[in-house]
Amino acid sequence: MAPSQPKSGLFVGINKGHVVTKRELPPRPSDRKGKGTKRVHFVRNLIREVAGFAPYEKRITELLKVGKDKRALKVAKRKLGTHKRAKKKREEMSSVLRKMRYVTTRLTIYIMNII
Repeated sequence: MAPSQPKSGLFVGINKGHVVTKRELPPRPSDRKGKGTKRVHFVRNLIREVAGFAPYEKRITELLKVGKDKRALKVAKRKLGTHKRAKKKREEMSSVLRKMRYVTTRLTIYIMNII
C-alpha cells in the first residue's frame, strides 16, 4: 500500500478528510508473542545438549549430509505435520551440521599447529 498523503481538511478532493494527529500507542503484549527469553533459550540449549537429537532429526541430518535436501524436507513434513515447520526444522538441522563442520575444522587446525 502506498504511503498516504496528509489530509487536507476539505470535504472533497483527493486528500479529503478531517485532519487528525496520530496517537502513539504503547506496545501490546501480543506484540511479544513468540519472542523467547534468555532463560528459555538457555534451558532449550541445555536440554538439547543433554538429550541430544530425536531419531527423526538424526535421519534428517544424515539425509542432509548426502545432499538429499528434498527427501529431508519430506521426512520432516511427515513427522511434524506442516510444510512451514518442516522447512524450519530442515534449516535448523543444516545449521547444526554447519556448526559441527566448523568446530571439526577448527579442531583439526588446532591439532595440526600443536604437532
